[in-house]
Amino acid sequence: MKILLLDTNHDILKSGLEQLGHQCEEDFMSSKSDIEKKIHLYQGLVIRSRFNIDKQFLDAATNLKFIGRVGAGLENIDITYADKKGVKLISAPEGNRNAVGEHALGMLLSLLNNLNKVDSEVRHGIWLRAENRGVELEGKTIGLIGYGNMGKSFAKKLSGFDVKVICHDILPNVGDVYATQVTQEQFFDQTDILSLHTPLTNLTLNMVDTAFISKFKNPFYLINTARGQSVNTSDLVEALENKKILGACLDVLEYEKSSFESLFSADIPKALKYLITSNKVILSPHIAGWTHQSNYKLAKTIVDKVQLYLSH
Repeated sequence: MKILLLDTNHDILKSGLEQLGHQCEEDFMSSKSDIEKKIHLYQGLVIRSRFNIDKQFLDAATNLKFIGRVGAGLENIDITYADKKGVKLISAPEGNRNAVGEHALGMLLSLLNNLNKVDSEVRHGIWLRAENRGVELEGKTIGLIGYGNMGKSFAKKLSGFDVKVICHDILPNVGDVYATQVTQEQFFDQTDILSLHTPLTNLTLNMVDTAFISKFKNPFYLINTARGQSVNTSDLVEALENKKILGACLDVLEYEKSSFESLFSADIPKALKYLITSNKVILSPHIAGWTHQSNYKLAKTIVDKVQLYLSH
């Protein structure tokens, strides 16, 4: 099978596919329109987030059998049309679930203990102790929306703490020993710390807005390592200002481009300016699933799944 690789990935991706007997070609520079002109030559395509795979692209890919996405989400691919065309979609959430779980926990502990703030202060000769008392996790209820690979990984990490973990998911019976699945009403009533682990869909686009936030009985902390567009940033800032949200850990932002280019290349929105100057917020550049180890595991997962798919 002839496979086109569109993004740089760990070497195991190309070498692994070639060891399975496939011919791999790399094209990291050509425009989408140029790729469309030659995509009919390939039976396989592996992409990370370089551009969207839309109807026009899929129509040009007349011999395509599968698309591998080196990552968890498939929102940059027209899933419905790919299915209609008989193109198998392969993603790799298993590859970076551990990284995301660890990152979410690290951000949360840093926020609760003011670590970013106090590190900066001490480096500037400021020694404030009473003003920087932390908040302990013990006794808190952590509510996870979405309980797939990422949610389960985070819940497992939390099992070493004296906390209650609950989850809410559109699928039934996904709870396990690490998290109890609850109704939406119970979720809003009990949650002290909210963590998002959902893909970007019509259901989750702008999900966390003023109306959603107002449903929570208690003020809460927010963690988002999922998709930035699931949170309405202006409504988040309003909730931070009125203390309905006590703090936020944001690895992803509403203003991100799908290609992961810098979001500082244009005028900075007012809400984003608030986030980057607030001590209530910890930010990272969409790197929760971007460790040295996940780089290998993501690529290896795609190789293994391609092998499994083609063996059937």
